[in-house]
Amino acid sequence: MKAQGKTVQEILSGVPEDRLEPFNRLHDVITENLPKGFEPAISYGGLGYVVPHSLYPAGYHCKPEEPLPFAGIASQKGSINFYHMGIYADPELLDWFVSEYPKHSKRKLDMGKSCVRFKKMEEIPYELIGELMKKMSSQDWIEMYEDKYAPKSKKK
Repeated sequence: MKAQGKTVQEILSGVPEDRLEPFNRLHDVITENLPKGFEPAISYGGLGYVVPHSLYPAGYHCKPEEPLPFAGIASQKGSINFYHMGIYADPELLDWFVSEYPKHSKRKLDMGKSCVRFKKMEEIPYELIGELMKKMSSQDWIEMYEDKYAPKSKKK
């Protein structure tokens, strides 16, 4: 489901009414805990948290005109989804997140490689998401991205 809006604010106000409060609260928690060097932006047509071109001019290797993605949120058909490339790329960070999750939620973790699905909006572990956002700096992410994903010719 593609986000409705061409700006961060349009996406935040265009979420379905029953998800408006939890979606916006999740955005607020993310931005309040977002390390320096990341910023909210439109990323692949949705709400993302990226390393801007001003800090990483090469952009994302799959689509260089896009800034380097790091995290994102989306309102999907049956859930609010939270995406975090750090838990995809860093096994230690993934292990930390998986072990901490039960301390913050009674629900079973519903997760793909970088996607955490929240089907019960009232059970989003906001505090845990805030902690996760603080765990990787933009420079750490750039270095990890370049080491694991960026084609050698795209590194800057």
